[in-house]
Amino acid sequence: VQLQASGGGAVQAGGSLRLSCAASGSIGTITGMGWYRQAPGKQRELVADITRGGMRNYAASVKGRFTISTDGAKNAVYLQMNSLKPEDTAVYYCAADHYYKGPDYNDVVEKLWGQGTQVTVSS
Repeated sequence: VQLQASGGGAVQAGGSLRLSCAASGSIGTITGMGWYRQAPGKQRELVADITRGGMRNYAASVKGRFTISTDGAKNAVYLQMNSLKPEDTAVYYCAADHYYKGPDYNDVVEKLWGQGTQVTVSS
């Protein structure tokens, strides 16, 4: 299973971007998807995530500006980013919680990561 992210770029403060990420391959069940980001010299942090049931969770720093959504049929997740600030500059990674049955019919949940897409916000 692979995650392919797209939609990053460079914008001025106050601008908007929309990130997209889709899972492909032999997919079991995606139980949740989300977006993380990592700025230079900082640890990777959660931006937003959404469960299969539609429950959303946002980092305090993006609440009210970013919106996460999914297309279950396409196993895709999107991040609409509005009112962007220079401090939003980072590499953004999509992630998915992938559930499947192992070779012994055991339950397996793995965290999948996309390749990262750069978002740069200038002041």
